[in-house]
Amino acid sequence: MNISALFIARPVGTTLITIGIALAGCLAFLKLPVSPLPQVDFPTILVQASLPGASPETVASSLASPLERHLGQIAHVTEMTSASSLGTTRIVLQFDIDRDIDGAGRDVQAAINAARADLPTNMPTNPTYRKINPADAPILILTLVSKTRTRGQMYDLASNILQQRLSQLEGIGQVVIGGAALPGVRVELNPYALFKYGIGLEDVRAALASANANSPKGAIEDGEKHFQIYTNDQATHAADYAPLVVAYRNGAPVLLSDVAEVVDSVEDLRNEGLDNGQPAVFVIIFRQPGANIIDAVERVKAELPHLQAAMPSDIDITRASDRSNTIRASLHDTEWTLVIAVGLVTLIVFLFLRDARATIIPSVAVTVSIVGTFGAMYLMNFSLNNLSLMALTIATGFVVDDAIVVQENIARHIEAGQGRIEAALSGAREVGFTVVSMSLSLIAVFIPILLMGGIVGRLFREFALTLSLAILVSLVLSLTTTPMMCAIFLRPRPTAPDGARRFDPVATVRRGYERSLGWALRHGILVMIALLATICLNVYLFAIIPKGFFPQQDTGRLIGTIQADQSISFQAMRDKLGLLQAIVQNDPAIASVKGYTGTGAGQTNSGLVFIDLKPKSERSETADEVIARLRRQLVQVPGARLFLQSVQDIRMGGRASNAQYQFTLQGDDVNELYAYVPRLVEALQRSSVLTDVNSDQQQTGLETNIVIDRDTASRLGLVMSQIDNTLYDAFGQRQVSVIYSAVNQYHVVMEVDPRYWQDPSILKDLYVSTSGASPSGTATSNALAGTVTRGAATLAPEPSNTAQEKPINAGSNSARNAATNALANTGRGSTSAGSAVSTSKEINIPLAAFSHFGPGHTALNVNHQGLFVASTISYNLRPGASLSDAAEEITKTMKAIGTPARIQGSMQGTARAFQESLANEKILIMAALATVYIVLGILYESFIHPITILSTLPSAGVGAVLALLLFNTEFSIISLIGVILLIGIVKKNAIMMIDFALEIERSEGLSPRDAIFRACVLRFRPILMTTLAAIFGAIPLALSFGDGGEIRRPLGIAIVGGLIVSQILTLYTTPLVYLYLDSARLWANRQWRRFFPRLAGAAPEASA
Repeated sequence: MNISALFIARPVGTTLITIGIALAGCLAFLKLPVSPLPQVDFPTILVQASLPGASPETVASSLASPLERHLGQIAHVTEMTSASSLGTTRIVLQFDIDRDIDGAGRDVQAAINAARADLPTNMPTNPTYRKINPADAPILILTLVSKTRTRGQMYDLASNILQQRLSQLEGIGQVVIGGAALPGVRVELNPYALFKYGIGLEDVRAALASANANSPKGAIEDGEKHFQIYTNDQATHAADYAPLVVAYRNGAPVLLSDVAEVVDSVEDLRNEGLDNGQPAVFVIIFRQPGANIIDAVERVKAELPHLQAAMPSDIDITRASDRSNTIRASLHDTEWTLVIAVGLVTLIVFLFLRDARATIIPSVAVTVSIVGTFGAMYLMNFSLNNLSLMALTIATGFVVDDAIVVQENIARHIEAGQGRIEAALSGAREVGFTVVSMSLSLIAVFIPILLMGGIVGRLFREFALTLSLAILVSLVLSLTTTPMMCAIFLRPRPTAPDGARRFDPVATVRRGYERSLGWALRHGILVMIALLATICLNVYLFAIIPKGFFPQQDTGRLIGTIQADQSISFQAMRDKLGLLQAIVQNDPAIASVKGYTGTGAGQTNSGLVFIDLKPKSERSETADEVIARLRRQLVQVPGARLFLQSVQDIRMGGRASNAQYQFTLQGDDVNELYAYVPRLVEALQRSSVLTDVNSDQQQTGLETNIVIDRDTASRLGLVMSQIDNTLYDAFGQRQVSVIYSAVNQYHVVMEVDPRYWQDPSILKDLYVSTSGASPSGTATSNALAGTVTRGAATLAPEPSNTAQEKPINAGSNSARNAATNALANTGRGSTSAGSAVSTSKEINIPLAAFSHFGPGHTALNVNHQGLFVASTISYNLRPGASLSDAAEEITKTMKAIGTPARIQGSMQGTARAFQESLANEKILIMAALATVYIVLGILYESFIHPITILSTLPSAGVGAVLALLLFNTEFSIISLIGVILLIGIVKKNAIMMIDFALEIERSEGLSPRDAIFRACVLRFRPILMTTLAAIFGAIPLALSFGDGGEIRRPLGIAIVGGLIVSQILTLYTTPLVYLYLDSARLWANRQWRRFFPRLAGAAPEASA
């Protein structure tokens, strides 16, 4: 049956079908979403819990550990890490990549509920969780600046307007406000004034709490009208609190302004944000897991004019960092690479055919195959990304092969004197099986990738399917449109005049090949030795080539983490931020730099910096080269290091770090682990392979250790809760009351005046009231400005005991706010009944009377891996180093310094994924070989001929690895995909040889030697044409130096190198392997007939 006959007979219908495929592809191209890489979201969930004021050790033991015990029992958790710092813990759960994130979220909520009974009862809120993507960096950063408004005011507007509106947009996940804090009323106490009046800190706290309320008051009805009761129970500004009566002494009121300075400020003073050195507030926008970056950014851009209109006119909103710009530039560069590849392939065809009419045929096949694939991609919900466009670029060299094979065979028949229709029918029929074999065996290469799990399988599934779809479209066109066009466009070549010789360089090369092939067939042993040497060389080259996971991308954006001395103060840290930003900003490759430090940036000695580089067209250095240059300059700032890394589209692991790669250590003895890690870090910092080596272990932060004499304190009538509350009141920026507004809630924050909390010596002058929060006397409390007259005090009833009668559930935000407002005598319970102000001087005891204190060291964070304490070393690679080099360096260093037996180390994150992919590389290659063998065996109904075809592969492997070594490119998973593609490409040459040899062997009765010799000579032209088309289709990838070129280049280099070497060797090795295996087949048949004469007809390969 000749499939092509129907389409040759109906050229109009065939033309319209072809046009329809192209139009469908064009429409689909306009609708395809755009992204940097195929959507690969690791199912990851972040659990957060807080216990304000708690030390990292307390947080780790009381919050992290109970949660981890329950969360660790959830199925398919592949990694659980936690980081506990001052007052908060973050637990990151990473699940198996095939785990449903919504189902995982339900399991996490159930585990949190189960753990609630083991958590402290005084937690302000229940633990919360949200879905995250560990690879996510901000997709957009907005900057707010104003010449008239404070950063606190800008933060408030950003929180109330921008954060709410942006979070509602489709595709937007987390919206973080940084660089400042919400406005608040700050009560900055003078401890000496408090002692003068005999007022305890807890008295002030109770007075502040009872002075501000937001409770229901009821209503009054006079028969026909209803009156809602309203009071001015809310004090909203500093001016409202300054005249607050906090105590009575000698019958005269003591106002808050007498013992403190009350200012309208921010809730947290320890925040600083700078945009190119200027104070600013940042709106940092992340996408939802699974959302398209381009679409999400476009929605934000469309909303920005409305957001600007909703903000005061004296606040400017600017887009400081936009991830979509570099994504678009990368895809634009990839699209041009695709266009250039199509042009080069068409040029190669024209140079071989030297006929414009004949060149139209493969050009149409290439164009329609590529464009038509867009339609199939749209139906499969794929996106336009670097990998899918890279697949189409590579496909240009593949899809033209089928058209060339069909066209060349039809042209041969026309040259032999047949008519165009007859030549098209017979030519298409002869090579129909060859074309199907070539296409199906090439698609078979991708079957192992499609069946793979993990990151490699998920990442390259779209790549493999896109390439397979392009090959299938090409196969259909080669059996339909190409024969039809050949019947119309092809014509015999004009003969040269008598005596003239028409110059044909391909014919000249073919004659040389014919002579050299004859020599090779006569010296087969030498050629086979060369083949065996090639196989051995493959093993050796694969062992020595540097290996990596995914090429390091230059996305045009850097993210930096500031790590300062563990004893640094916020004031000094703020200065370091400014100095480091100034150095970065002065670099000629930097477009903008933004950074902030303080509570929102992590530990007290850390900060975050976001850097945008100039476009590649405006800078000559790569991102890594810029980082290397800045690294040398940033050492000028003493006491702080800025660790820079290029933002990547692929990042694994849930633990944040200062560098790209992580190595985690765990041990049974925590003290031994903490002592060993600094030694290992110091040794690795001297390495010639690694740079930016640092550890997340921070155990030497300064502390003021107060040792309380419990017996003395007890004799003085003090309990530990009174002492702790006094210290927290003085130094903890304690939120003592909530101010409600129409759109947000703000806090009254109490602590001693900043000039007192900047020196530990103030502890000598701190006093603890023996009455705690139980004021002496019965004066009323809720007096504000205009309601109290000095010298007149009004007695009130005894204190109310409703605090014990109405317990509040601290598990909700509303309960937290109510509890804060309700602080009175004991700091718990419902709102005061007017008895929170003392009327007689209290006994205040100096802290130094029952304690002594001095400097010490404390942990700034506590990290867990699984359920156990862990320390993670992060590092970057020096230029020219690979991940395989890094793994060897770490192992060698650990042996050199002597690692205790109870300490174990393992790669984490991207480095761990590299090790897993390295273990799977050999399996993946073997699986691809086995799949291709099975498909070829089925097509040829032979056990022997697939081996002949696969014998072409060793030379391709040698060429690929040699090319990577020559261009100093590591063997990454992109290079691995190139090698797998070569398995499908280079066997096409063997298929064309073997298929034709078998055909003429059967039809003309030639010997195997004569048949394979003739097949090689006659198929030399299409073999050379298809190989050069594939090489020139891959050259634009190999020469990609624009945006996103880091991903494309290894694939192009591997394919070009593999095709060049295999083209040279397989033209000689394939016919010899064919002959030797055919001899082996005949010998096996003879032995079968000798030992099993009755079964001679069933001898294996008898019909081959």
